[in-house]
Amino acid sequence: QVQLVESGGGLVQPGDSLRLSCAASGRTFDANVMGWFRQAPGKEREFVASIRRNDAYTFYANSVKGRFTISRDNAQNTVYLQMNSLELEYTAVYYCAAFIGSAYTRAYVNNGRLYDPWGQGTQVTVSS
Repeated sequence: QVQLVESGGGLVQPGDSLRLSCAASGRTFDANVMGWFRQAPGKEREFVASIRRNDAYTFYANSVKGRFTISRDNAQNTVYLQMNSLELEYTAVYYCAAFIGSAYTRAYVNNGRLYDPWGQGTQVTVSS
């Protein structure tokens, strides 16, 4: 059983940056695709970004494109989310998860039901 543990969240001001980490433990971490999602208070969980293992092919939500960068270190079994120019509306709990869908397409990676397992989440609060 693979376990995912997010870290790196915190309280920051608008315009600041944060780097989130998602560390995998347990049996060999060989998930081909990993994703980040977020859930803001009172809102549904939404896709943020995903990355494929072999070629680092990425997808991003339009709302974060150009601000966030997803990356992975396969040797360290860790996936990262670099978040720059944070805005108030980026306040949310950020989750990482392993993709189990049959095809790596934008339509599939957006679907949270195609991910398992999930981490416990890390809180990001952007406040002035």
